[in-house]
Order: sequence, then C-alpha cells, then structure tokens
Amino acid sequence: MLSENKVNIYIDGGNFHHLALKKIGGEELNFDFEAFANFLSETRIIPDMGKRFYVGTVREKAGDGRSKEIMARQTKLFTLLRASGWELKTSKLRLRTEKITIDARVEDFKNILKAGIKEIKMVRIREKGIDVKIATDLIVGALDNKYDTAILVSSDTDLVPAMDWVRKRLNKKIEYIGFSIENNHLKEKTMPSQGMISHSDIQRILVQSDIEKFMHPSLFR
Repeated sequence: MLSENKVNIYIDGGNFHHLALKKIGGEELNFDFEAFANFLSETRIIPDMGKRFYVGTVREKAGDGRSKEIMARQTKLFTLLRASGWELKTSKLRLRTEKITIDARVEDFKNILKAGIKEIKMVRIREKGIDVKIATDLIVGALDNKYDTAILVSSDTDLVPAMDWVRKRLNKKIEYIGFSIENNHLKEKTMPSQGMISHSDIQRILVQSDIEKFMHPSLFR
C-alpha cells in the first residue's frame, strides 16, 4: 500500500558510477535504474518528474573510435531513461590539466627527483556544474512542494548547504544513499560520506549485494 509521502530521487550519475558501479565491474547500460528507483522509494509516491539523473555528456573526438563508442552508449542510456520517465540533467565534461610537484608529499620522492623528474602533468576529465544543478533542483522542488523527502544518491558534500536549507527552512527531509563497497582487485574501497550522514535525516548505506541485484548482463544489449 502506497503512503502519502512524496519522494524525489536525485542520482548523481558520475558519482554513482565511480563509487558503486565501477567498484563491482558494472556499467549503466546493464543497471536497472527503474527497479532501483522503486527500491529506494519503497511504498512512497514518486510524482511526475520526480526521478532525476545528472551526468556529464561525452563528446566525440575526431579520429577517436573509443569516444564515439562511449557517446553512442550514453545516448542509448539517455533514450532508455527518458522512456522510463526520468528527467535528465547534463553538463559538459571538461579537460583540466593538473600539475603534481614532486616533493616530500610524494612517496619515494627522492628517487623520483634523482631521475630528473620535478613535476608531473596530468589531464583529467571533470564534470562542470552537476552539483549546482542538483542543489538548484533540491531547492526548487522543496519550494514547489514536489516532495516530502529528497532521496539523494550522491556523496558530494558541496550539496550540504542546499540540503541544510531545505531541511531548516521548509522542513523537508533528506535521505542520503551512501555505499560501502570494497574492491580487492582495484584495491579501492568506497565508504559513506560522514559529512552527508551528519546533514541528512535518513541514511541508507548500500553494500555490493544491494547493487548487484539490479545488474542484468543482457538487460539492454
């Protein structure tokens, strides 16, 4: 039986990919986001436009077959999500050059310096403005009374000011979805954000088995 409590679901796609899907060797096209939304909402109502997915868009690079393939797969994902009633919010992925100076903060820095290496430059891909889009939607949704509880699938603490505002000013609840996943092969571990936990009303920490049940190898092949 459905409750009268309304929920909006906000999924930070890049955050979800790196903190959960990547850790278990999954990918978005094999993940059942619709079933995941129903799992998160439980018996609560998801209004129209109450499911939102935020992600940086991939652009094709001339002569780069991999970028063409990734863009095609992302386009397919967007089509499938829209068909299930998801609102998509996108931003451009931007290249940013980062410089690491070799000093005492770097492991084995003395030997690296002896090799004549004083700095390392790396090109990283960054999403631009996803946190701003989520924060804006949290506030606008609260002002328009679109939800009683916002279910936030993101561990980006840049969202804390918006979370605090809707909780304190409009008495809305924030439900934080975090992850506790360890990948022995990658030697990486995802832990829930203590900052998000302390600024939310409800906390649900999902483990690997919680995510795996929504993975279907042939789902959208």
